[in-house]
Amino acid sequence: MRYRGPLPKRMVGRVNTCVSTLRSSPRWGRIVSRHLTIVTYTGRRSGQTFNTPVAYQRVADTVTIGVQFPEAKMWWRNFLGTGGPISLHLDGTDQTGHAVARIDEKGRVTVTVRLSD
Repeated sequence: MRYRGPLPKRMVGRVNTCVSTLRSSPRWGRIVSRHLTIVTYTGRRSGQTFNTPVAYQRVADTVTIGVQFPEAKMWWRNFLGTGGPISLHLDGTDQTGHAVARIDEKGRVTVTVRLSD
């Protein structure tokens, strides 16, 4: 079953706050941070800076983010086409990179980030 509608902003805000709190928790932070990060990016239309928690996988200098319910989310659209700059909080520091979003034939969205040196 695919979700076909916008997620309520209030609910999204609560979930994002909960995830961010878990990441900074002395007890759970190290475990949660292995799989969840905070991406920071500038909105393509608004020019505002946004922070969003996402699940990720990392291999060397490449981070892959599988976007769940992409039709209900907007952030990844900032990286369609040639992509754009992004920052991720990894290993206790903010790291910058270039992100590109791709949609496959089944409608799944993957954002690939090449980290800067």
